[in-house]
Formats: sequence, structure tokens, C-alpha cells
Amino acid sequence: MQIRIQTFTVNKRFPLTISRGTTSQTTNVWVRVENDGIEGWGEASPFSIGEYPQTTEAIAQALQEVAPMLEGFSPWNRQEIEQVLTAVSLPSAAWAAIDMALHDWLGKRVGLPLWRLWGLDRSRILPTSVTIGISSPAEAQQRVRNWRKVTDTSVLKVKLGSANGIEADQAMLMAVREEAREAQLSVDANGGWNLEDAVIMCSWLAKLGVKHVEQPLRREVDGSDTSQLLELYQRSPLPIFVDESCFTSCDIPKLSDRVHGINIKLMKSGGLTEAMRMVYTAKACGLQVMFGCYSDSVLANTAASHLAPLADYLDLDSHLNFSDDPFIGSELQNGRLLPNDSPGLGVRLRDGEMGE
Repeated sequence: MQIRIQTFTVNKRFPLTISRGTTSQTTNVWVRVENDGIEGWGEASPFSIGEYPQTTEAIAQALQEVAPMLEGFSPWNRQEIEQVLTAVSLPSAAWAAIDMALHDWLGKRVGLPLWRLWGLDRSRILPTSVTIGISSPAEAQQRVRNWRKVTDTSVLKVKLGSANGIEADQAMLMAVREEAREAQLSVDANGGWNLEDAVIMCSWLAKLGVKHVEQPLRREVDGSDTSQLLELYQRSPLPIFVDESCFTSCDIPKLSDRVHGINIKLMKSGGLTEAMRMVYTAKACGLQVMFGCYSDSVLANTAASHLAPLADYLDLDSHLNFSDDPFIGSELQNGRLLPNDSPGLGVRLRDGEMGE
């Protein structure tokens, strides 16, 4: 099989600020796997979690290096391909792009969309949340109004963990609640609170009817000391989800007694194959599942949407904030991101986009 690698840049209509910084554009990697006249597509988007930055340059270079090693395989040989990618320690975002492309190829080869190939029920897909980044109260209210121009979803994820402290977080959250009184709210602190502030905020947020809190505490550097997370779990009236603390299925058992759910992202997990493993591992541990995204285009979010019937919560909104996404795929209907009936991922290019 032949592997083609191409970068593309997408711009955000509205910059997104979280506890670790602000982004206004991203350069992602488009991967195409061709075999027997069929081409499968995948995407890698850069992300950084503390000591684990995966830059566009590093992802592209890793893909260029591994591509020749895979030329002798067929897309049918996924188990053998996985062994090669494990041996070279391929970055998870690069792995996600290859795995996505192999799944897309398979669906096209057999003439079925992935959700149908997996026997999933598309009607079970829940509305996706849309994200309100850290900002002033007035700016947060304007962002809610801007989202209403794009989607009628009534599910909002509010980023907290402001450098100005929990008082600023509270003022912003109250402003969002005032602007969107009927919305279902969740909160993501991206590790921006210490234990004391997290306990205060979880109690305060619970009184406001917030659904759950995501990554309230920072990820431990070695991932081994989660004693503060256990203490918060025991003291918090709100369900706790983790994102940065959970990359793959191997991380789930050790977290199962101190969180209520996990956020699965294809770039962290290494693709659809591992995401599926994570779903079933989490469910076996009694945990809930959310699917999230980084600065993923329609291509990667469409891939995640094929697994969406298995999720308890969805946060697949990044592409909705792009002004120049080159892809067309899953469609937003009543706030729900629904994969279509086309074979594979069901993604195509917009006219005139991505010329080589």
C-alpha cells in the first residue's frame, strides 16, 4: 500500500482559551492510504499535555519515517501494522491518522459506513456540547450568542481554570448561566485548579446544576500519584471526568476507583481501534465515556462520530469553529453530529480544496 502525507492549516473563527493557553489556528496532517485502487483517509492534529507535546512537525516527520516500513502490507493486515507502529513508538496522533485511514479503506472496500459495519445504532447519538473558552463574563455571553448562529445545541462545555482564580471562574460561569438558562452545562478546568479550589468549585457548581466537572486537577507527571484525585472524588458532589490523565485503555483500571468517567480523544488513544478498546474497558470498570477532540477538522470528528452511539457525552465541536475546513462529512442535525450512509468515514473534500 502507498501512504501519502500532506499538511493543511485551518483557522478558528473565534480563538479558544483554556488554562494552558490560547489557539487561533492549527496545522494538521492529512494521511491517505491507497491500495487496490481504494484510498482511505485519516487525520492527525497536534496537541500538548505537559511533558507530551506532539507538534505538527514531529507528527509529519514520524509519518514520513514509518511510511516506507508499511508499503509491503495490505490494509487488511492491521494486526501486523500495529506491531510495527508499536515497535517504532509512533506518536499517538500519527498512529490515529493511519488507523483512521485503514478503517476508512475497509469501509470503502466492503461498501459500508463504519457505524453500520460495527452494528451500531445511529439513533443513540446524543447532542454534542459546544465549548465556551476562558474569557470575561461579557465575552462568554457573546460566545454563547455566536454559537447559536451555528447550532441549536443546548449543551455547553465551559472552560474554567482561569489564571485570575476561582472568583473569575465563578463570574464567568454565572454569566454563561444567565445567557443560557435552559442549557445543560458541564465544566472543564484542564487541570487548572489545586485540590482546595477544586473542592470549593465542585460544591459550588453542583448547586448550579452543572452536570459534571472534567480534569479539575493537573495530570501527575508520571501518572502514578493520583491520591489528590481520590480525595476529590470522595469529597465532590459532582461526577469527575478525566481527560489529560487518561490516554489509552491501560490508564483506565488505575483510575476506576477515583473518577466517574473518561474523555476519549482519537489523537490521545492512537485511533479508532484503541478508542473502541477504551470504551469497553471503561464500561467494564463502571465508568462513563465521553468523546472529545483537539483542533480536529471534520475528518477526525467524523471518524469519532461513527463511535458516538457508544458515548454517554460528546464534545466534538472543534470543526464547527473553523472558517476554512476543507472537508465535508458528518452533519449536525438538532445538535447531533450524525455520520452519513457513505462507505467508510463518508468524508469528501469541498470543491477546489487541498490541491497538491
